[in-house]
Amino acid sequence: MSEIKLFYMKGACSLLPHILLHEAGLPFTTSAETNGSISDELLRLNPKGKVPLLIANGEIITENIAIMTYISNQVPEKNLLGAAGTMDPIRVYEWFSWLGSAVHAVGFAAFFRPQRFTVSEDADVHVGIKEQAKKALLASFKIVEDRLDGVHAVGNKFTAADVYLLVFWRWAQSTFGLDLKAEFPKYCALTETVVKRESVVKAMREEGL
Repeated sequence: MSEIKLFYMKGACSLLPHILLHEAGLPFTTSAETNGSISDELLRLNPKGKVPLLIANGEIITENIAIMTYISNQVPEKNLLGAAGTMDPIRVYEWFSWLGSAVHAVGFAAFFRPQRFTVSEDADVHVGIKEQAKKALLASFKIVEDRLDGVHAVGNKFTAADVYLLVFWRWAQSTFGLDLKAEFPKYCALTETVVKRESVVKAMREEGL
């Protein structure tokens, strides 16, 4: 078994592999980065200056999808990416691609860091970007709601796609101050199911969430 170390930041998208490592039952250590600050060690390992970062058997792996794939491949019997030989892995990666791009890299990125999406320093412009990002994110949540059938995203079984959805639900709950449960009951039911898993409880406790 390879030696594994995860670099994460409290409550960030690095919660995804943190949960998945516990779900896989793999031994690992962690290094917690400070919110708003990147350590020299992480920057040396990953010039992109972002978490998560995984060191596995001497290999440096960045980007959530790559890291989650590596973790899942260590325990294929757990079908964390969906059952092999079915459409489930395709659907999991379909979720990964859309959530990582439209929802995370565009929606939440524009909401949390509107200055990245304009050359203007006008605060009103930034507010407008945040408002549009919020609308886009709630529209994305409606897409999730309409697509869900049961309490899991793929194949009526737990997969890494559920963890991805859980993280963004948590972000929206803490950010928007809306009654998301009333508007997105199926999405809420998924998160209420997933958050009870031992792997989620452990990772969130370790991150102080």
